[in-house]
Amino acid sequence: MNPREEIAHLTEVLERANHQYYVLDAPEMEDYEYDRLLRRLEELEAAHPELASPLSPTRRVGGEALSKFEKVEHAVPLESLQDVFSPDEVREFDGRVRESVPDAVYSVVPKVDGLSVALEYVDGAFVRGATRGDGRIGEDVTENLKTIRSIPMHLDGAPHRLIVRGEVFMPRAVFAQLNEAREEGGKPLFANPRNAAAGSLRQLDPAVAAERRLDILVFNLQLAEGREFTSHIETLEFLQALRFHVIPHTRCATADEALRRIAGIGETRDGFAFDIDGAVVKTDSLALRSELGDAVEFTEPQGGLFLWVRLTGKGGKLADANELAKRVKALLPH
Repeated sequence: MNPREEIAHLTEVLERANHQYYVLDAPEMEDYEYDRLLRRLEELEAAHPELASPLSPTRRVGGEALSKFEKVEHAVPLESLQDVFSPDEVREFDGRVRESVPDAVYSVVPKVDGLSVALEYVDGAFVRGATRGDGRIGEDVTENLKTIRSIPMHLDGAPHRLIVRGEVFMPRAVFAQLNEAREEGGKPLFANPRNAAAGSLRQLDPAVAAERRLDILVFNLQLAEGREFTSHIETLEFLQALRFHVIPHTRCATADEALRRIAGIGETRDGFAFDIDGAVVKTDSLALRSELGDAVEFTEPQGGLFLWVRLTGKGGKLADANELAKRVKALLPH
């Protein structure tokens, strides 16, 4: 193999190993073997810098420090969600939807308490990542996002241009280790995993971000040039096939099913590797979102019918895990 071929081969092998370890949680390569191959790739890139790709697995440990973050205009706005607190509001939402579409179904996912970002790919290559900002203008944090091992740098079978939205978070176990190390070093502690993730992603030095071991869950397809889909869950399955780390999702045919799933999320949220602050209910039909648009109270300007059920108690503090479940179950038929 010549250097170009060996670099391409090593890149493919290492990216596959990253996917198995960080997304599938089913590693097939021993750590020492991964390190050996990564070292070999570093040697080849040092000897042949003209062949080194900005998307190389060697960039996962952090590139050069930046002087500032550039502003980015989102091609598709990253809208916020309608915030509700009670099962009654979920039923009201369902009633308004079914006035137009009696057989509407929903997808329900946990709402990760992290930092929302957009990832953009052109011809399968990761070209840019940006924070949500105000939904229209965000900050370019591409170099820091490259350090997140679960974000694929190359996609096979992707459309010419693809934009996905995800939530960057710090796993709770990583957060605990980070704060323990900071305490031992006499440094201020982070208040919670979300603050730690936000601070890490906005580090001007990507090497610092790499040390923080952030993760991401992708939850929405923003743009896929030349591809058509009929449902939200179909888009999530498509993104999963492209090797994205996709949010756990459930299809619900009725409001009662959606409420049961929301209750389940509330009861089991301590079992997630990440903090959550609610559940998101979306109309699954993409045609329905387009058809109803702003005719339904709980809408996004782009036609998406999304509802955020916040798992909170008084004063905005996270409630006991069973609080929402009790309120929901009291309204459900037995």
